[in-house]
Amino acid sequence: MSNQLFEIEEVATQGPFQPNWDSLKAYKIPKWYEDAKFGIFIHWGVYSVPGFSHEWYPREMYRKDSECFKHHVETYGTQDKFGYKDFIPMMAYENYDPDSYAALFKESGAKFVMPVAEHHDGFPMYDSKITRWNAANMGPKRDVMGDLAEAVKREGLIFSASSHRAEHYWFFDGGREFDSDVQDPNFDDLYGPAMPGPAEHQSLTEAPPSQSHLEDWLLRTCEIVDNYRPQIVWFDWWIQQAAFAPYLQKFAAYYYNRAAEWGLEVAINYKYDAYPVGTAVFDVERGQLAGIREQFWQTDTSVSKNSWGYIHNHDYRTVDSLVDDLVDIVSKNGALLLNIGPKPDGTIPEAEQKMLRDIGAWLGVNGEALYETRPWKVFGEGPVEVKEGAFTDTDRQEFTGKDIRFTTKNGAVYAIALAWPGEQFTITRLGNSANLLDQEIDEITLLGHSGSLVFARTDDALIVNMPELKPCEYAYTLKITFKS
Repeated sequence: MSNQLFEIEEVATQGPFQPNWDSLKAYKIPKWYEDAKFGIFIHWGVYSVPGFSHEWYPREMYRKDSECFKHHVETYGTQDKFGYKDFIPMMAYENYDPDSYAALFKESGAKFVMPVAEHHDGFPMYDSKITRWNAANMGPKRDVMGDLAEAVKREGLIFSASSHRAEHYWFFDGGREFDSDVQDPNFDDLYGPAMPGPAEHQSLTEAPPSQSHLEDWLLRTCEIVDNYRPQIVWFDWWIQQAAFAPYLQKFAAYYYNRAAEWGLEVAINYKYDAYPVGTAVFDVERGQLAGIREQFWQTDTSVSKNSWGYIHNHDYRTVDSLVDDLVDIVSKNGALLLNIGPKPDGTIPEAEQKMLRDIGAWLGVNGEALYETRPWKVFGEGPVEVKEGAFTDTDRQEFTGKDIRFTTKNGAVYAIALAWPGEQFTITRLGNSANLLDQEIDEITLLGHSGSLVFARTDDALIVNMPELKPCEYAYTLKITFKS
């Protein structure tokens, strides 16, 4: 065992947590996380240089039947002459301004920020001592993530980081099948191990990782923790491979023990069933849940439907749909982690900046109904069905003024219509016959509008007369308070 692995073992076994599931079930989700509700994800990396198709370009450019392969050969030449490594000097980040990033994220209303520390491509965006292939040594030649961590903390936001290193085990396997730079042993420390990968994106039965890869994964992830002290560490999907289980336990014990030593409240994000319930925070990629989950959870999704990283032809989502998803997720005891993708010069696309500012403007009016709230007795009502599970967040109809979500805080109930309800805001779940309200209503107000609203409560519904002018765009919030 190397000295570094021995040190990890010591920390993981000499603290309040031990590297086993029973011990890790003593973990408590931070209150700050449950209060925050909204964070920013950042997919930045070498894949932004070609800016073609999606952030899996580095894998697809070595797969002969893919559009990325064809585009690469036509644009840059064959992969033995121009491989993925040759994009690195073109990611100069000459216009990168971490302070402007942090200011934008604060303006968006986000409370935590999560850059990708290392994506599947194996190129850390931080100053790693484990590999020469990192942003401090090549490309930007600066600690891109470290600089952002400092800027984010200065703005009073929570710094977090994600690791997608697990999938690197097979990410470049296509380059082994023909004459490419993946075959060159001089670049094994970037492209390797490039073992045969899963036939499908979600397959978990093929290509079990080697011990050396698992140990490398653990070392790199603990390096991120020690050097940057992120308060969330997010993992992508492949870690639910059975071979990862002891390493996941060891990492969690290490991270939670380090956090206890530093006086920080932290969390791990996982997908599917990689971690048992109660040991970390469940995350759903590009999807939601159908109802309230007792344990706090999270959705990660992107402003773009077709890529997480920067590309030239984004199919952007609307701000309206993102706000609606945020409200729906919070009403079900979740948080939204919303992704943007910077350009290879280090700037955030103008369209994405505007989207974040528009969300921030909406939260400036309605944030009271989300921040620090908890789920109410029911999450809501309405005709539009939200499908449960990953990759479903664009597979539904648009929400209507009859689609309503509830939250609660300090004795008040917030009812949020996901579109303008018209002259009257009608809530059937708050009618007398529903028996959900055990107190008499004192006052109903509309966030962003001054004065009380006229209302009537019947057996069938609570009916609230709305003002003529809308106080904001997108979703609209009633605050309902009760007589003591």
